[in-house]
Amino acid sequence: MNDQYAQLYSSYRWFVPSQFNIAQACVYRWAENTHEGRRPAFYTEDDLGHTEVWSYYRVAETANRLAHGLTKMGVQRGDRVGVIMGQRPEMVVALTAILAVGGVVVPLSTALNPQQLAARLHHSETRVALVDTLAGPDVLQAQMQYRALSQIVGLGFQHENVISWRTLLARQPTQFTALNTTASSPALLLYHPGADPPRGALLAHHALIGSLPGFVASQNWFPQASDVFWSPTPWTEPQALVNCLFPVMYFGRPIVAALGSFAPRRALEILTDYRVTNTVLSRKELMQLLEDPSTEHYRGGLRALAIPSPYDADDWEQVFQECQKALGVWPNRIVGVPEAHLILGHSRQKWPSPAGSLGRPYPGHRVAVLDHEGEPCAIGNPGQLAIHREDLHGFPDPALFLGYFNDDMATRSQYSGAWFLTGVGAREDAQGNYWYCGPPGDNVG
Repeated sequence: MNDQYAQLYSSYRWFVPSQFNIAQACVYRWAENTHEGRRPAFYTEDDLGHTEVWSYYRVAETANRLAHGLTKMGVQRGDRVGVIMGQRPEMVVALTAILAVGGVVVPLSTALNPQQLAARLHHSETRVALVDTLAGPDVLQAQMQYRALSQIVGLGFQHENVISWRTLLARQPTQFTALNTTASSPALLLYHPGADPPRGALLAHHALIGSLPGFVASQNWFPQASDVFWSPTPWTEPQALVNCLFPVMYFGRPIVAALGSFAPRRALEILTDYRVTNTVLSRKELMQLLEDPSTEHYRGGLRALAIPSPYDADDWEQVFQECQKALGVWPNRIVGVPEAHLILGHSRQKWPSPAGSLGRPYPGHRVAVLDHEGEPCAIGNPGQLAIHREDLHGFPDPALFLGYFNDDMATRSQYSGAWFLTGVGAREDAQGNYWYCGPPGDNVG
C-alpha cells in the first residue's frame, strides 16, 4: 500500500467562511439549482416496507413551510428546539427549518424515557419540540414534568396538547429566506448518552466543516458518482448528524432512511435493494451481520464501511478479515466524542493502520497523548487523548465544540491549556497510530 498520510496531513488547510449555515450547505444550495434539486435526497422505507423518494427540492420546500410555522410560533435566533423522531425525511425537514430560522437543534433519542427527556429538555431550556409517533407518548409525559415545554408539534398522531404537523404546515408559503448565520453561531446541542445530570455539548455550524476530512477519508474518498449512503444509527444519536447525515447531504448524495430496529436480514436487503455503497455500522451490528447465515449470499456493491468505536478488542484483525470476505470491504475505524467528531481513524485506501488501532489523526486535527501534567507522553506511554484548539498550521479546529451549555466551569475543566481532554486513555506508537488504553486514570503516566 502506498502510504500517503504524511503528504495529506501536512498539506491540509481549513477553509471556514465567515458566513455559514448547515441548512444552506446541505439542502438549499442543491434545491436552488433546477437539475440538482430534482436529485434524490432520501429513499425512504418504513418497517412495513412502504417506500418513497424525496428530492432535495421537496426537502427544501417542506422545510420552508415548517420554518414559517416555527416563526409564527415565536421561535427566534438562538432558541433551542427539540427533535425527537425516527430515521425519516421529516426529521431532516425539522433540522433544516430550525437551522434556517437561526435556532439550535436539540436531537434527543426516541429510546429515552420520560424522566430522561424531561431532564434534557429542562437543561436545554427547550420550549418547542418536534416529535413523531415513536416519541409522542413519552414526550407528553415529559411535558408533565417540565411545563416550560409549551409547544409540541406532532407528526402522525393527535392529542389536545399537540399541534398537528400537517396543520402547522398547511397554507404556509413554500419560499423562505434562511437567516444569515456566522460559522461560529450555535447550531447543535448534543447530549452525552447516559450522562446524569445531563451535559450538553454546544456545536457551531462550522462543526460540519470540521467533520468533512474524517468523513471523506473513512468513507474511502467520498463522494463518487454512484455513491448511496445508509446507516442504521438513529439520527438523534450524538454522533449521527455530524458523522453521517450532514456530510452526505453536504455532498448532495442520496441517503436511505429506514424506520424500524436493526435486523441483519433487513440490513442486507437494504444494502442490496438500494445498492448502498457507503455505510457506518456499530461493531455489534457488524458482528450480527457476519454471524447471520444469509450474509453469505450478499453480492452488493459496498465500497466503504466505518465503525465508530474508541474501545479495544483482541479480535479486530479477525473481524476485519471476515468482513472483507463476507461484505467485500475492509472497515475503517473512526473515533470522536460529542465535543469533537471524526478526529482520528483509519483510511485504508490512503494509509495503513493496524486493525486493532484507533488509527491516525485525520487531516486538520492536531492530536496528542498527554500525561497528568498536560505534557505530551513519550511514544508508547499511556495517557489521555487530547485535541488542540488549533491545527498544525495555527488555524482554529472547526470540529471543536463551543462549550458545555450554561456551564463555563465544566468547559474550562476539560481543557489543559489549549488541549481539549477527551477522557479517552490512549498511547501512540512509533508509526503514528493511536491505541486505546481504557479510561484515563492511574495508568496515565
